[in-house]
Amino acid sequence: MVSIKKYWKILSSFVLVSCVLVACTVSYKFNGSSINYDKVKTISFENFPNRSAAFVWGPMESMFNVALQDKFMQQTRLKQVRQGGDLELSGEITNYDAYNKGIGSDGYSTMAELRMTVNVRFVNNTNHTEDFEQQFSASREYNASQQLSAVQEEYVSQMIDEIVEQIFNATVANW
Repeated sequence: MVSIKKYWKILSSFVLVSCVLVACTVSYKFNGSSINYDKVKTISFENFPNRSAAFVWGPMESMFNVALQDKFMQQTRLKQVRQGGDLELSGEITNYDAYNKGIGSDGYSTMAELRMTVNVRFVNNTNHTEDFEQQFSASREYNASQQLSAVQEEYVSQMIDEIVEQIFNATVANW
């Protein structure tokens, strides 16, 4: 008698654990995107020209375009096409400027801020309810005693990475 109770207890525990394991499924996506690859297979990028009225730093436009395309090619399985992709990204760099941020007791600037803004048009040809036009921005502060040329490449690179991440999250990560 004791062995039958023990048997049923073990069997009940096993069934309960099995049901819990079957009912609880977890799905991980390590690439950070949530794309339905059955519907979305291609992506196209238009060049993002630098249309900043304030000032222009030559390498910024190509740095941004390369970083944006690299992010999508490395983090998704989408195939890049010249035009008419299932997903389409276009836009322009609308602002790139440096501002005085803080004034010291001597009346001179102590901090400066470098800002970059990109306008993005996103078209999802498989689901037009996800289409949008939006601006993405990033900024970096630096000591005003430094020349902009001394920090420009590093900070522009950081701002581009931040903006590209924002664009990626808004378009395919669906966070």
